[in-house]
Parts: sequence; C-alpha cells; structure tokens
Amino acid sequence: MPGGRSGEWRSRAGGRSGAGGRRSARALRLRVSAALLAVIVLAVVLVPLLMPLDQQAVDLASKLRAPSAAHPFGTDDNGRDVLLRCVYGLRVSLLVGVVAALVATVIGTAVGAAAGGLGGRADRIVMRIVDVFSSVPHLLLGIFIVAMFRPGVWPVVISVGLTHWLSTARIVRAEVLSLRARPYIDAAVSGGASRWRVAVRHLVPGVLPQAGIAAVLMVPHAIWHESALSFLGLGLPTHQASLGNMVQDARSTLLAGDWWPTLFPGLFIIVPTLAVAGLAGAWRERINPRRRSELML
Repeated sequence: MPGGRSGEWRSRAGGRSGAGGRRSARALRLRVSAALLAVIVLAVVLVPLLMPLDQQAVDLASKLRAPSAAHPFGTDDNGRDVLLRCVYGLRVSLLVGVVAALVATVIGTAVGAAAGGLGGRADRIVMRIVDVFSSVPHLLLGIFIVAMFRPGVWPVVISVGLTHWLSTARIVRAEVLSLRARPYIDAAVSGGASRWRVAVRHLVPGVLPQAGIAAVLMVPHAIWHESALSFLGLGLPTHQASLGNMVQDARSTLLAGDWWPTLFPGLFIIVPTLAVAGLAGAWRERINPRRRSELML
C-alpha cells in the first residue's frame, strides 16, 4: 500500500508538471506571436512615414548587392532595397488580408446563420449551394474573378473575399444548430419570442466568437492567396511592391546564386502567418478550452 500511494503521488505530480509545461509553452507561444505581430504592425505603419518608397525607382549601379549594413536584406536586380520593398509589400498584403477576411466573414456569417436559423428545406438548399462552390478550388475561382478586372488591390480583395466565406458559413451554421438545442432557446420560444428576436438576442451573439476566430485565421490565408495571385501576374501591377511580385521577379536571380531577393520576401509571408496562427490558437483555447479541433480554412 505505501508503494501504491507513492506511485499515485508520483503520477499526479507528473501530470501536474506536464500540464504546467503545456501551459508555459502556450504562454511562450502567445508572447512570441504577440511580439512578432506588434513588430510587424509598427513596421508597416512607421516605415512608410519615415522612408517613402518610389515604386518606379531603379538604381542599376546597386544591382544585386548582398546583405550589408547599408542594405540589411540586400538589393534586387533593379538595385532596389529588398527590406524596404518587403515592408511595403507586407503592408499591401495585410490590407488585402484584413479587408478580405472581413468581407468573407460577413458573408459566411450571414449565410451560415440563415441556414442554421431557418432549418428544413432552406438549410438543405443553402448548404448544397455551399457544396457547389466548395467543389471549385479557391485559387482557380479567384483567378477567374480577378482576371475580369485590371490589376490592383481591390480586385484581389474582392476575389479573396468572395472565395473564402464557405468554411465560415459551415462553422456558423454548426454553431447555430448547437445553440438551437439549448434549453434557454426553447424557453425563449415558449415565452413568445419571435424568430427574429431569438436570432438577434441569442443566436448571433453566440456565434460571434467562432466567427471572430475564423476571421483571424483567414487573414494569413488571404495573404497567401494575394501572394499567389501576384506571383502569377494577376494581382498587383508588376512595378508595385508586393511579396508575390518580389518572389516572381527573383526567380532568375535565385538560379544565378543570389538567394536574398527570394528568401526575405518568403520569410515576410511565413512569419506573419505563424504569428496570427499563434494568437488565434490561444484565443480559441481561451473561449473554448475543451475543444481542440482545428478550423480548416
């Protein structure tokens, strides 16, 4: 028996230490993600004010200079500073990502709430429409939409926003169906509350946290799609600083052994994605700690 009590005590102590280790790891991830995102926001806000960029400027005398004190990220094949252009490109990518995520979240929340709230035949029809749109790859549909406009920021925003609301609609619909089964919803209906009042007072506020998480996770997804469209030549004009444009322009220099024009724009795409994903994961665990399923955006 003493040995059994000792083993049980060690098991509990190990469990507590393991839980503490996981909590400390999550706290570290949250702090690192918040610090990275703060640095990114400060850079895209302050750098354009302090160091204006001429999008058309070319300095062939400084062509393809390796990273140095004067140019920490080197220069590209037109002699332009890679660090400065990366910051301007990230500024455009964040603008596209945030606005497109808001557009997609509003559309997805409205469609999902309507489907889950109405139920029955209306729910089935709406979800079949969602399934039809989901059968077309996002990037292919985005290329079709953006190709109808001249290259620019807002065609990319429209393209990403109109192709990324589907997963939000499914998430919101599932949350609405879960809320409809709650006892307080039955009590409100039994008390004479109209369907509109139940939706406004109970269903919509209940789905906002999940819709918010979906919107935050959609920002890096939209950044990747903007970069992909620009890489294919369908996003921003080629002379404008964009992370996708920079990677596309640097393909020939990479084959020649000049790695910095490709590496640093790629890092400017990856690092914000990891920072936003870390914050969204901490938010998800905070509002619903028992639910560990990933939102597949």
